[in-house]
Amino acid sequence: MKQETKICQNCKQNFTIEPEDFDFYEKIKVPPPTFCWQCRFERRCAYRNERRLMRATSSKSGKPIFTLYPPDAGLTLYDADEWYADDWDQMATGREYDFSRPFFVQLSELAHKAPLFARNVINNVNCDYCAYTGYSKNCYLIFQTVDCEDSAYGNAVDYSRSCFDNSHLAKCERCYNSFWLTNCHRVHCSMQCTDCVDLWFSKNCRNCSDCFGCVNLTNQKYCIFNQPYSKEEYKNKIMEMNLDKYSSFQVMAAAAEEFWLKFPNRYLQGMMNDDVTGEYIYNSKNIHYGYLVRGSRDLKYVQYMQLPGNVDCYDATMWGENSELFYETVGSGDGHRIRFCMECHTKIRDLEYCINCVSCSNCFGCVGLRKKEYCIFNKQYTPEEFRKLRERIVQHMNDMPYADKMGRTYRYGEFFPLELSYYGYDTDLMRDHFFPKKEHALEQGYAWYEPDRREYETTFDAKNLPDSIKEVTDEILKEVIRCNSCAKAFRIIPIELAFLRREGIPAPRLCYECRHKRRIVWRNKTPLYSRKCHCNGMKSENGVYQNTVSHQHGTGKCPNEFETSYAPDRKEIVYCEQCYQSEVV
Repeated sequence: MKQETKICQNCKQNFTIEPEDFDFYEKIKVPPPTFCWQCRFERRCAYRNERRLMRATSSKSGKPIFTLYPPDAGLTLYDADEWYADDWDQMATGREYDFSRPFFVQLSELAHKAPLFARNVINNVNCDYCAYTGYSKNCYLIFQTVDCEDSAYGNAVDYSRSCFDNSHLAKCERCYNSFWLTNCHRVHCSMQCTDCVDLWFSKNCRNCSDCFGCVNLTNQKYCIFNQPYSKEEYKNKIMEMNLDKYSSFQVMAAAAEEFWLKFPNRYLQGMMNDDVTGEYIYNSKNIHYGYLVRGSRDLKYVQYMQLPGNVDCYDATMWGENSELFYETVGSGDGHRIRFCMECHTKIRDLEYCINCVSCSNCFGCVGLRKKEYCIFNKQYTPEEFRKLRERIVQHMNDMPYADKMGRTYRYGEFFPLELSYYGYDTDLMRDHFFPKKEHALEQGYAWYEPDRREYETTFDAKNLPDSIKEVTDEILKEVIRCNSCAKAFRIIPIELAFLRREGIPAPRLCYECRHKRRIVWRNKTPLYSRKCHCNGMKSENGVYQNTVSHQHGTGKCPNEFETSYAPDRKEIVYCEQCYQSEVV
């Protein structure tokens, strides 16, 4: 099959389908997409609320529960323990398929009747305020995480212990306010570091220890702003910084971020890769247009696949982990041949258009099933009946497609229509990547749910917190604190206060959501831009960075071009792989 150019149904821009893409679509027997990859990602984002917990009432027991779904969306919600119990009939909502109405209308109706797990948690201990979390213990407001202990405020903090205010960590301990760390211990306010110990405000460091404000270092110790010191000198200078004080902490944070801008960045953040494009990719092979990927191969247009073992997937967002032949999925993992599914996991196989299905196989258009097979719309069939009815429904989806308010059509092969999302357009994942606006959403025919956040009366203003963590007493645990940024209420919890005291970190002045927003300011987003290397021979193009060695291209400007997630208006210096390796390794 030759390369083909199409016009995206959503953004009306041209996009290209490559020959290898057609090979994949043929392998899993789906038609090629009618949305470009960015609009496909946006559509999946609308079906993913990751961090906004809301209060609701269990449809089963009537008890108060936390949920990720808007309580007024008209859904049937069970708490996790209730959903996994064997005392209710999963098939009670089963129904015949109606060939007189569009498929997506009927599936949306079923999704409002069949019980959904309110938070998607499994095998946790003392993690009542977490979601999308499994096999974890003593965690608070931790999301999209597996095997985490004694931690709070973060997302994708996998296989980690005693970590607070972090995003996308793997196998870390005692880390604070950091992003994309691997195998790190006591690394604070840093990003993109691997195998490091005792770092502060550092970026792109590997196998380093006892460093402060450093950039692009490998196998170094006792450095401050890339300047080496003796062990005694280093310890004395760190003590002089008074990092236990909020005032000093803020000054040093600003100084470090300014220092970061003086050094080149690799055009693609990652290491131990072979043939990859995208951003934040680690130990992977043949990944293209990938974002936040670890330990996988043969993926394209995927995001947040930070748990390893994923093979041969396209357009999969969130989770993964031992997934193969996934296409247009969100929040799903651990399975084979999964297409157009949400929140399905645990040894799943051959599912299409399924929602909240666990350990199921050969199901089509099902919601809230566990350990079932050969089901359509939650109704049981024989294998032969299943295959025949599935073929009829696929043909019906093409003959009677769903059309949204803007005229976009959804036949077999399209993910769920964005306007049918439970959450509306303003999900936290959408806000992280697409900056949604209410007026735009309503003009496009999308729903917009204003979260009903319970407003607590604050008893303490964050600006009145003691400057030093040494002066913060246990009395602060009784206070409801007013955020310095959004003015919403937050608390400091006991394990957090103990951690801050142990690490010598001042008490936070912002609520956990504002801290998340501040933390990911430096994180690149998914779009890729065609750019040229900033190496201008002996120094960077802007004259800020002086090269330390001669590069392959000599004293002239580097001719290399690449695709990078650093937008053209960004301030960072961006080098191609060859120039970056010359300077850093």
